[in-house]
Amino acid sequence: MIPVVTAVPLRTARLDLEPLRLGHAPEMAEALADPALHAFIGGAPLSEPELRARYARMLAGPTEPGTAWCNWVLRLRETGAAVGTVQATVTGEAAEIAWVAGTAWQGQGLSKEAAGALADWLRSLGTSVILAHVHPDHHASAAVAAAVGLAPTESFEDGERRWEWRA
Repeated sequence: MIPVVTAVPLRTARLDLEPLRLGHAPEMAEALADPALHAFIGGAPLSEPELRARYARMLAGPTEPGTAWCNWVLRLRETGAAVGTVQATVTGEAAEIAWVAGTAWQGQGLSKEAAGALADWLRSLGTSVILAHVHPDHHASAAVAAAVGLAPTESFEDGERRWEWRA
């Protein structure tokens, strides 16, 4: 079993992955404001105060012993813009990951780059299972999952296919 982890700064060729903090709420509310981001996951964009409250809950952490919530904001190094997020829920030797890039930055491989850095970091910690849930019609997210080494399974949860990598 790997110890409970916390998000650390990560870096890719084009991105700085910054551990989430409350101060990210204003720029992330703007970066994630497009309702189209919710086409597959439901809901609607959060306002800055709503996002700040959500981030406060996330930063408080889970109530389940041995579980860690690790969240990062993706910052495009060239411009300094906050462009999306990646996250991992780590329990024991397993981690569930997720990613989102703001609409203006989609199609540039940024989610693949960030999710790849996250998966590599988790593997370096000894994580033996990495999984994600992807809507079956969300081909871009399926491509991200495949790019980081996850494979689709026959398991579904809330209409989303489970993708998985095992050591």
